Amino acid sequence: MTAVHADARLPALLKAPSTPSPAPIARAGDLVVTVAETPEEVEQALRLRYRVFVGELGASHGARDGVDRDIFDPYCRHLVVSDSASGAVVGTYRVMLPEQARLLGCLYSDREFWLTRLNPLRDSIVELGRACVHPDYRTGATIMLLWSGIGALLASCGHRHLLGCVSVPLADGGAHASRLYHSLARRHLADETLRVWPRQRLDLGAGTEAAGAGDAPIPPLMRGYLRAGAKLLGEPSRDDEFGCADFPMMLRLDELTGRYQRRFMQ
Repeated sequence: MTAVHADARLPALLKAPSTPSPAPIARAGDLVVTVAETPEEVEQALRLRYRVFVGELGASHGARDGVDRDIFDPYCRHLVVSDSASGAVVGTYRVMLPEQARLLGCLYSDREFWLTRLNPLRDSIVELGRACVHPDYRTGATIMLLWSGIGALLASCGHRHLLGCVSVPLADGGAHASRLYHSLARRHLADETLRVWPRQRLDLGAGTEAAGAGDAPIPPLMRGYLRAGAKLLGEPSRDDEFGCADFPMMLRLDELTGRYQRRFMQ
């Protein structure tokens, strides 16, 4: 897709002058979650993404100058978890509201999947992406703070569907991703009316024989989605820039489970 250069159309988020940091949405010890509201706060999130996606995972998608940035960032809200003791951003989640997706003309997921069957829901879909946590803070507390931030955003906007991808590395040639898909498809596959199709398919044969030998390990982020009641929308898409398979997930707020319902609806 061609980048949009008309500066007047960009949200004020990345153009506004510096302002005091917003009040925290939630807190756990020294960790607090907020919505980034200044260019400086957003840049800290983008630098954390660079450290994780490029530094750790070896992504080759063109990020430079220590910043992971793309055309979608100016149109998104950026949730950040900060360590109040150091001021460092240690976790982040990118959130695109449907109003901003309409302004840009697409969701990030449109680049990886055919979303035809989701078209009737587009006005209520909030897209999540680029989730990452500093290696020293990869605990349940950090993840739950990010979920609290998502819940606060949803409460303020009234939208009912969350769409996002969970990435699984392909360093093993895709065996784990394939086995994981076959395992999830048995219990967590969405109804046919919500299915999507990958633009770049992954060879899922690598995990077919192993599929009956026990469940594949589930990544922590995906485990959180599933515990909340999310469904798998179809086969993963192969993402060669990041060297991973992206699994499409959707969470409907009327299907939230247990503690996630309390957290989102409080």
